[in-house]
Amino acid sequence: MQEWRDETTAIVTELLADGSNPELDYEIEHHFACQDFDLLEKAAVDLFKAGFEVTDAEEMELDDGATIFCFDATAECALNVELILADIEKMRPILEKYGVDYDGWGTYFQE
Repeated sequence: MQEWRDETTAIVTELLADGSNPELDYEIEHHFACQDFDLLEKAAVDLFKAGFEVTDAEEMELDDGATIFCFDATAECALNVELILADIEKMRPILEKYGVDYDGWGTYFQE
């Protein structure tokens, strides 16, 4: 979890240093991937039940020709490291249950 804390702190710090508005709520997009579509779908359902908005899964081909399936789960919150990490912690048991990989999060600059 320390890796995600460091990455989250860096992203938030960079956004704020660039002038992104700290007073607004941000749509935080958490990214997930799995080679098994059925497991990915089950994780998406559980994340939805946990209060996250979930996008439709997409199929992607990797450089080595392997296929993976991806989706995002979004939550709206302040651009705050602890709030974002709390959401990641909330997601972790679901991802571990189905063997789905967490691939980080992102958001957009807001003036």
